[in-house]
Amino acid sequence: MLYVFVDCSDYLFKLLLIGDSSVGKSCLLLRFADDSYVDSYISTIGVDFKIRTVELEGKTSKLQIWDTAGQERFRTITSSYYRGAHGIIIVYDVTEMESFNNVKQWLNEIDRYANDTVCKLLVGNKSDLVENKVVDTQTAKVHSVCQNIIMCSILIA
Repeated sequence: MLYVFVDCSDYLFKLLLIGDSSVGKSCLLLRFADDSYVDSYISTIGVDFKIRTVELEGKTSKLQIWDTAGQERFRTITSSYYRGAHGIIIVYDVTEMESFNNVKQWLNEIDRYANDTVCKLLVGNKSDLVENKVVDTQTAKVHSVCQNIIMCSILIA
């Protein structure tokens, strides 16, 4: 018996989630791809991915979204996933200044491993934790403008 897989998508986009460990990359992916949220934290080992199909203006786009581990020990594994990415989402935790300060290192990795035309999006996660917020939105906006990247703030829960 012969099975043939027919992909009816008009477009396929490879997106990559990067950022420090525990900034909420996996939760962001789960919310977007599966519309689910888990409060527990399980560290990603290596790389995980999900697919979401979206329709816009009569065209179907398949988004292949790769969730990378934020720990240093997985950097050699995850660097290969930069190749061929159409978009890279750099996630930081608005309640952890160190994760925001490390955005510059993540941008250096993009410059080193991704193509020059890749789209970059800076996402400030955990914006619902207003009382714990240490990264000012205006500071992040200025940083994103200086780096020529799009910026947004996200509440996942």
